[in-house]
Amino acid sequence: MSRSRHLPAPLALAIAFSLSAPAWAADPAAAEADAPDKRATTLDHIVVQGQSSGYKAANATSATKTDTPISETPQAITVVTGEQMRDQGAQNVQDALNYAAGVRSEAYGLDSRGDWTLIRGSDPTEYLDGLRSAFNYYTSTTRTDPYMLERIEVLRGPASMLFGQGSTAGVINLVSKRPQTQARREIGVQLGSFDRRQVNADLTGPLTADGTWLYRLVGLVRESDTQVDHVNDDRRLFAPSLTWRPSEDTSLTFQFRWQQDRTGSTSQFFQWSGLIAPNPNGRIPASRFIGNPGDHYDTDHTSAGWQFEHRFNENWSFQQSFRASRNEVDYVTVYADPFSNPLNPFIDPQQRVINREGWFANNKARMQNIDQHVEGRFKTGAVEHQMLLGLDAIRFKQDEAQSFDGAPERGGTLPPIDVFNPVPPPYTPPPLGPDIKTSQRQIGLYLQDQMRIGEHWIVVAGLRHDRAKSGLVGAADEKSSATTKRLGVMFHDWAGWSPYVSYSESFTPVGGTNALTGSRYRPQKGEQVEAGVKFEPAGRDLSFTAATYELREENRLVPDPSNPNVNTQAGKTKTSGLELELSGKITSSFDITAHYNYLDNDKQLTPAPRHQAAVWGKQRFSVGGREGFAAGLGVRYFSDFVEPPSPTTPSVVLGDAMLSYDTGAWRWAFNVTNLTDKRYFSYCGGRGDCWFGARRTIGLSASFTF
Repeated sequence: MSRSRHLPAPLALAIAFSLSAPAWAADPAAAEADAPDKRATTLDHIVVQGQSSGYKAANATSATKTDTPISETPQAITVVTGEQMRDQGAQNVQDALNYAAGVRSEAYGLDSRGDWTLIRGSDPTEYLDGLRSAFNYYTSTTRTDPYMLERIEVLRGPASMLFGQGSTAGVINLVSKRPQTQARREIGVQLGSFDRRQVNADLTGPLTADGTWLYRLVGLVRESDTQVDHVNDDRRLFAPSLTWRPSEDTSLTFQFRWQQDRTGSTSQFFQWSGLIAPNPNGRIPASRFIGNPGDHYDTDHTSAGWQFEHRFNENWSFQQSFRASRNEVDYVTVYADPFSNPLNPFIDPQQRVINREGWFANNKARMQNIDQHVEGRFKTGAVEHQMLLGLDAIRFKQDEAQSFDGAPERGGTLPPIDVFNPVPPPYTPPPLGPDIKTSQRQIGLYLQDQMRIGEHWIVVAGLRHDRAKSGLVGAADEKSSATTKRLGVMFHDWAGWSPYVSYSESFTPVGGTNALTGSRYRPQKGEQVEAGVKFEPAGRDLSFTAATYELREENRLVPDPSNPNVNTQAGKTKTSGLELELSGKITSSFDITAHYNYLDNDKQLTPAPRHQAAVWGKQRFSVGGREGFAAGLGVRYFSDFVEPPSPTTPSVVLGDAMLSYDTGAWRWAFNVTNLTDKRYFSYCGGRGDCWFGARRTIGLSASFTF
């Protein structure tokens, strides 16, 4: 697929600007020497929260909206550090979560349109820097590139008390890179499978001698194909940020992001036959494309916002985050139609030819997010309080013109195709229909208290009230409200053991009506009880977490048993499970992250593997007295599962590996995921389709830091 391939002018100018910065900015080391120690320490804390090195993070913000030690948080939370993402060669957020406890990454296979994961059997809500990044549908945002991230925080279980509407799964909070006080500049290149070529840059440091102004510029240009023929994965990204620190008590960071993706749909929605079920014509390869020339999924994304923090005194502070985003998607895709007759989707006796469907859309989405809270620390008797009082709001608007086409026998004009020897016949998509304008709003008020009672007891309690409304522009809005709660109790033992128990709730407004009954959908509600223990041995950079949970939910949208292509609402459902997680350093030269998940999902809900396990280890070593070498090896396992009437989705074991050499200035890395090029499927659904997993991907990267 031929497209213009040039370095964007903004990125080229930004790199040139950053490389020249040392000529007119004073030496940051000298500035730090002149500044008071208290100022340097305080400002570093304001700029970056939850920093970490290695695979173990000490603190996280997503579980409490405060910078709290994970070992003192009575809920399961996983942090994927920047070092782990780099070591594992993550090319997208799904890749970055391959070794995260409780997470089913690649839940719906390799999909160039979005990152699909499950947490404890449900779809989580994705946030970027603590603000919601998408609403309603994946076309409302664009994929976030791991290269612009400092870390990923995964909060497992309901989190509506902090974030408002969301599922029982929890939250995936992507934390972007922010300006740093120490100058650091990195230029890198990547080459890899499917003709992948990428140039990236990450430049940060002070703009002034006293460190009042800091900058960061992150950008990349990528040209790549994918494992599916005729589907590329091109990206241009420019994400600058600027921090102003007029005093040791005040920090204001401006963030901007421009991103352009030019891709298609790697999801072809193939039928079971020829994939996990036998077909007399053989097997369909993962590279097979049955769309039409010109199919595409093109995204243009722009966002701007700020993160502000002011400390009134040593006990009271105020924080505010705001982001406005605009996302435009031009979507043309033609794919298989196994849905009309899942048990026999072929229209010929030779079982080769299948009908197709087409979806065509132009989507424009705008979203404004704001979250602000006051944080105070005080004592009442023997109880130390860390109080949080906040207000957040979201406004989302979407304009979408769309059209649909199907087989001639169903009133459409889209010709069928031979899936074993596809030759797309001439075809002209139908014109788009009129704009459909929708809007959603939410405002929430929340109060949380983190209490420490004596030396060992920690209590986290919170209450929130939300009001939300949604609907078509010009029509009556659907309104809903909810009050959600959380309570967690932990005994924090100085020997390192910290048992805890917690309760949390979730709610999600569900728009639309049941296509069969015409009745409006009811809000989705959920609650979780979790009990676990966290252990951090003294003097060791190592942590272990064990958690068991029970989730209860009602009114989730699920496929209607009598017609899988129509949604209905499930009654009361229950999900339970067990998670074990280990991360950190076994020795000073060996890093590890490992987990085991057991999931007992209600039969009405989306099926997922009952057993899941993964372990990744990295060993640093020297060769001939030369330091800087490292080798990594990982294994992932997923048990089989089934969603009738689909055949069973088979179990799979996957291997990943890495070899790197780091001189301090230069870093070379060789990464392989799916070492044996295993042909596997992430999900085969009862509605009739299967989703291919990612094939073997080989990557070679080189970066220079100065």
